[in-house]
Amino acid sequence: MKPEIRIFKDLETLSKDAAHLFTERAAEAIAEHGRFLVALNGGSTPSRLFQLLAGGFKEKVDWSKVHVFWGDERCVPPDDPGSNYGQAWNLLLSRVPIPASNIHRVKGELGPAEASRDYSLTLKDFAFPPLEFPRFDLVYLGMGEDGHTASLFPGSPLDLDATEPAMPVTAEYQDRPATRVTLTSTVFNLAHTVVFMATGEKKAATLAEVLGDRYNPGLYPAQRIDPKDGRLIWLVDEDAASQLPNHFVVKFCEG
Repeated sequence: MKPEIRIFKDLETLSKDAAHLFTERAAEAIAEHGRFLVALNGGSTPSRLFQLLAGGFKEKVDWSKVHVFWGDERCVPPDDPGSNYGQAWNLLLSRVPIPASNIHRVKGELGPAEASRDYSLTLKDFAFPPLEFPRFDLVYLGMGEDGHTASLFPGSPLDLDATEPAMPVTAEYQDRPATRVTLTSTVFNLAHTVVFMATGEKKAATLAEVLGDRYNPGLYPAQRIDPKDGRLIWLVDEDAASQLPNHFVVKFCEG
């Protein structure tokens, strides 16, 4: 599926669009099937999105019907500074009326193998029949300077036919080794809507490669994400988009 590319002047306007997508998809999903399944990402980029959802956008969401998951997580305790769950809890989840039972974190403190098994069982509880995996209503992903997304890193085994929804990973990024748990491309590609968020000129060259004509999912794992029956949206700022050819630009957003 051809992605929709939206370019913004800065992180603030990008984050507002990401928040609008959250509220719109939540309303649609709850109207269609009574709940909203969303997978969040970590890193610096979504922090502003979380703040917006906990602020001016909070009243636009029926949080009692929202179920929150994560696309990946480091194998650390939930209160560790590197925890994606901890980031979302501090900036968003502790500030909205979401039931504790609707927050489905990766139990990274269990270690990679046990945590991935545990999370796979949790995900299967939300299976989308006849599949054994859930179909997320919305997934947020980031992209690293090396083209990784979630914890799918360059050189990692292709997981396009994975038999489990989550898997353990040992990887190093920016000289920071870590054991992690990640959802697989199979799960991401079942989603109704996948939203990538990418900012900064350091990602410009990689973004041009990922969205280019050469398909190399081993080198650029972000290319593995291509929802079969869903939407793929890229929200990028002007710096990240600076090396994109003009024909890639679908929508320029002023915010």
